[in-house]
Amino acid sequence: MKRTEDPRRRLRIEIEGDVQGVGFRPFAWRTATGLAIGGFVSNTNRGVLIEAESTDAGITDFLRAIEDDPPPHAVVRGVTVSELSPVGATVFEIRDSIATTGARPSIAPDLATCAACVAEMFDPGNRRHRYPFINCTQCGPRYSILRATPYDRANTTMRGFALCEACAAEYGDPHDRRFHAQPNACPVCGPQLALWHPDGREAGRHDAALLAAADAVRAGAILALKGLGGFQLVVDARNEDAVARLRTRKRRARKPFAVMFPDIDAAGTVCSLSADERALLLGAAAPILLVARRGRGGDALAHAVAPGNPRLGVMLPYTGLHHLLTHALRFPVVATSGNLAGECIVFDEREALHRLGGLADLFLVHDRPIARPLDDSVSQMALGREMVLRRARGHVPRPVRIDPPPPATLAVGGHLKSCVAAAVGESAILSQHVGDLGSASAASAFAAAVNDVQMLGGARAERVMRDVHPDYASTRFALNCGLPTVAVQHHLAHVMACVAEHRMPLPVLGIAWDGTGAGADGTVWGGEFLLAAPGGWQRVASFRPFPLPGGEAAVREPRRAALGLLTDLLGDALWERHDLLPVCSFTARERAVIRRMLDRGLNTPRSSSAGRLLDALSSILGLCQCNDFEGEAAIALESAASGLSAPGYPFDIIEGDVLRLDWRPMLVTVLNDVAAGRPVGAIAAAAQTTLCDMAVAVARRVGEQRVALGGGCFQNRRLLEGVVTGLGAAGIEARWPQQVPPNDGGLALGQLRWAVESIGMEAN
Repeated sequence: MKRTEDPRRRLRIEIEGDVQGVGFRPFAWRTATGLAIGGFVSNTNRGVLIEAESTDAGITDFLRAIEDDPPPHAVVRGVTVSELSPVGATVFEIRDSIATTGARPSIAPDLATCAACVAEMFDPGNRRHRYPFINCTQCGPRYSILRATPYDRANTTMRGFALCEACAAEYGDPHDRRFHAQPNACPVCGPQLALWHPDGREAGRHDAALLAAADAVRAGAILALKGLGGFQLVVDARNEDAVARLRTRKRRARKPFAVMFPDIDAAGTVCSLSADERALLLGAAAPILLVARRGRGGDALAHAVAPGNPRLGVMLPYTGLHHLLTHALRFPVVATSGNLAGECIVFDEREALHRLGGLADLFLVHDRPIARPLDDSVSQMALGREMVLRRARGHVPRPVRIDPPPPATLAVGGHLKSCVAAAVGESAILSQHVGDLGSASAASAFAAAVNDVQMLGGARAERVMRDVHPDYASTRFALNCGLPTVAVQHHLAHVMACVAEHRMPLPVLGIAWDGTGAGADGTVWGGEFLLAAPGGWQRVASFRPFPLPGGEAAVREPRRAALGLLTDLLGDALWERHDLLPVCSFTARERAVIRRMLDRGLNTPRSSSAGRLLDALSSILGLCQCNDFEGEAAIALESAASGLSAPGYPFDIIEGDVLRLDWRPMLVTVLNDVAAGRPVGAIAAAAQTTLCDMAVAVARRVGEQRVALGGGCFQNRRLLEGVVTGLGAAGIEARWPQQVPPNDGGLALGQLRWAVESIGMEAN
């Protein structure tokens, strides 16, 4: 008799991606059980490991489900399948984590509280009624509580909270949506709230603490709230005196505050929200989203929330604690980072008493430790896509795939909006936004971020990529870490960040417009066109440079940049032009000092910076003479042109080894329009159109058909959309940063991508 072969197969399935902390194991168990598949699933140091045994048809259906229908927040980046010999398994099990070598798994970001958990929290019959730390496999803290990998409870800050019998039953039941939800807890066994006075005395506990905190905010107090990734300072966004008091204490005179609304409908009464913007606000990342204010709807908020700004940073409650607080208040609140200007966000409650004691009237704290500080992410919609401006909670530590993959490398970014990155196989792991490296708290957070990205990567770097600027704190760190370093020019890194995100093949023409960065020729760059090719790059065009009297002082005072621009155009005649606002904004004595500086070339570096050019135009139009915060003058220029369109002004392109975009014809026309009384908004619109025209003109001249944009100036949606649209009309493909910030928060990714091209270059 002919023997019939056994039709059963057994596969080893290794899955990489965001597959831990998102309910992947119970998903695999339910799917396998429904298909009568035997075997097991387990977390590993690399991701998820499955061994599945069944008929050929069952195995095929199982693989299709993994790739086509994973859990909502899972991101499958790779599936490796190998054949094993069947062992007769008919039962599918969920096993404990297995230690493996190699790259570490991708950990899911912190996720906004899901609708099911919110419903339970407000259900009087539910055992988690009004419990602020409610979560399940589809929501709650992830990266903010992670101490080590793999993502198991013992490796999180929840290790100290022993599960009660009811929570343990949920945690062990594959049918329950809290199966292996590592932060799982309830009022019996989980973290608890407390309300403290600034001297540390307790003023209440549990739900009574929350209600007392809400009463204090309602009465005009400033509340320091320990949230998901650190402290936030909360005040009534309608209360002019309370918001003004917060500005005084936080030393933040004009920079807009973010506002948290109780729900999407409340946000819609103040702001005009598109369908895409609503979806982002309601999504799992739940960022601060910059949106247009609605006519007189903004009158519901205090003027001091975002003075003179047509846009507002809007957010919705994203933890149970935020839901409970805003539900009790039923009005919008300012929810800004818990720090002084220039410092890192505070994330420990005892440290908060010390660092925020002069800012807050009360402290609403809890006893779940935060492993690392995580600011709120900030995004905007541009050209129909989300554009991340600050990458933190909700996005980190989700990796960015790089093609081709870089070597074992650490990249330490720049000095402002600091972020570090590490190469992990075909991906880069970026740290959260650390902030400006000018304080001890930021330096400490930076060092911790370096350790974190390497911990997540599972391997130590063999080299470090850094900025060319010798005085950046990140550069000093790199040079002192004991590894070979490779310096990457600042604007090249901006371009390569966009190249990396979109996996663009080289060559590309990069347009990098930002404030200032050290140039390859020893001058100050900032308005650059770089041709990047495999293994090398060159500067092909730039803005005509102009002097910046006072150097760094011109960054803080746009009127100084304006004087540098104007003296290049008018010469000595400038000082008699008291009709020009930048001139008359200084006293006679100050003008004399600046004139001597310019005449003698003392502390007046010449710069090609697009950011300083925008600042100068803002000053000339009387929009901003001194910045209270980075980018204020440029934001004012963009805001002045809101809703307006205008053809560009004339400009020249000067031939040479490097093409020079000559802004002088534009500036002459701007001054004539100012003298003629043309509306400021129309002039601002025309000037920004001119910069877009300049970008397209250079791209046409260079002839490269792929363009990558980068640099903080492209946070200006008018510039971004004008350049991309103009390039598209010229038949040139343009890519722009979307999931990685265009500002200095993207430098580390760009440095990491350039590591691929710099192999073989001499390290120092």
